[in-house]
Amino acid sequence: MALTLLSHELSDLCIGKPPLRCLSVATATVADAIAALKSSDEPFLTVWSCNHDEKTDDNDKCECLGKICMADVICYLSKFDNNVLSLSSAFDASVSVLLPKSRALVVHVQSSCSLIEAIDLIIKGAQNLIVPIHTKSITKRRQQQKLLKRNVVVSLTNATSTTHKNSREFCWITQEDIIRFLLDSISVFSPLPSLSISDLGVINSTHTILAVDYYSSAASAVSAISRAILDNVSVAVVGKGCDQEDPCMVLIGEISPMTLACCDETAVAAVATLSAGDLMSYIDGSGPPESLVGVVRNRLEDKGMVGLISLIDSLSLSSGSSSDEESPAGKTRMTSSYGRSVSSAARMARKSVAIVCNRKSSLMAVMIQAIAHRVSYVWVIDEDGCLIGMVTFVDILKLFREFLDDEN
Repeated sequence: MALTLLSHELSDLCIGKPPLRCLSVATATVADAIAALKSSDEPFLTVWSCNHDEKTDDNDKCECLGKICMADVICYLSKFDNNVLSLSSAFDASVSVLLPKSRALVVHVQSSCSLIEAIDLIIKGAQNLIVPIHTKSITKRRQQQKLLKRNVVVSLTNATSTTHKNSREFCWITQEDIIRFLLDSISVFSPLPSLSISDLGVINSTHTILAVDYYSSAASAVSAISRAILDNVSVAVVGKGCDQEDPCMVLIGEISPMTLACCDETAVAAVATLSAGDLMSYIDGSGPPESLVGVVRNRLEDKGMVGLISLIDSLSLSSGSSSDEESPAGKTRMTSSYGRSVSSAARMARKSVAIVCNRKSSLMAVMIQAIAHRVSYVWVIDEDGCLIGMVTFVDILKLFREFLDDEN
C-alpha cells in the first residue's frame, strides 16, 4: 500500500489546477502588484524573471522568483516615513522589493516528480512547487482565440499573465494539497493518525517566539509578521496568565498573514496606529468596526501622518465611485478592509480567531482541523489556555516521511 502511494507523481495532484497569474520582475512595480492583487480572487501572485511584454530568446530561462501577497505589501509600506513623497516612491519601486530573500520558498519541479520527492522538498523549506501544465495540442484558430482572451485578461488585471514563452503555463502544488492527498490514504500510516500529537512528539515550540503582547503596538509585530510569511505560520497574540508563580503566555488570538492578505494596502494605517489586539479586530473577516476606523483616522491626524491620510482618502474616493458605477441597484460585493474583493475561500481563512487543539488531540483530528480552516498549522494550548506550541503541515510530513522510511 505504501509503495502504491509513493508511486504517485505530482501530475496526479495537478488535475484541475488553474494556471498561475504572473508578474514580470523586469517591468512590474509595487503599484502594479497591488492592482493585480486587488483584482484577483486569490491571495497570492507569482513573480517571474521573464518579460511577457517583449520577445525574448527561447534559451532565456523563465523562472518563478517567488510569490507575493498583500501582507508583503503591508509589511513593506510599514517601513516608510508617513509622508506623501515617501509613500509615492514606495509604490513606484520594483515589485522585487516585495520578494522574500529566500528563493527556496518556491521550487520548480517536473510533473513527473514523485510524491516522495515533493515531500522531501517541502521538508527542506519549500512552500510551493511550480509544475508545468501539459495540455493537448489545439487548432491554430483555438490558439488565437485563447491568446486573444488572455490579452483581454492581461489588460484588465494590470500587467499579469498566465502564459509564458511557447504558450507554456504553470500551476503550483501547496503543502495543503499534499496533506489533502495523503489524507485520502491515511490508513497507510496506521497507527499514527489515532495517536496523540504529544505521544508522537510532533508539537513544535519553535514558532512560539513569533508572539506579541495583546497591548503592544501593532507596528512592533511587523518583523514577526514578515517571519511568519516565510515560515507559513502566524503570529500569536498573547496575554499574561493569572498564576504569578508560573507565568505563561495565554493565547488570545492571532495576526495571520493570510488574514492580512485579504485586506488592501490601507491596512498599513491600522498597523501604524493600533495595538496588536485592536489590529486583530480591525482585520477580522467581518470587516473593521466603524469605531476602530474612526480611531485610526484620529490617530493618523494626531500624529501628522499625512501620507497615510492621503492614501486612505484617495482609495475611499476611488472605491466609492467604483461602487456607484458597478452597483446601480444598490447591491454591494463582499469587501474587506476599505473595499478589497475577496473569494469565499479567502474569507474562510480571514479570521483572527486562532485554531487550537490540546496535547491529547489525535493527529487525524489536527489534520482535519487545519484543512477545514484552510491553514497550515494548529496552535497547541494547555487546559489554562497557555500557549505550548503548534503543529504544522511540515511537522506532519516529517512524521509521515520517517514512517515510510521505517516501513521500507
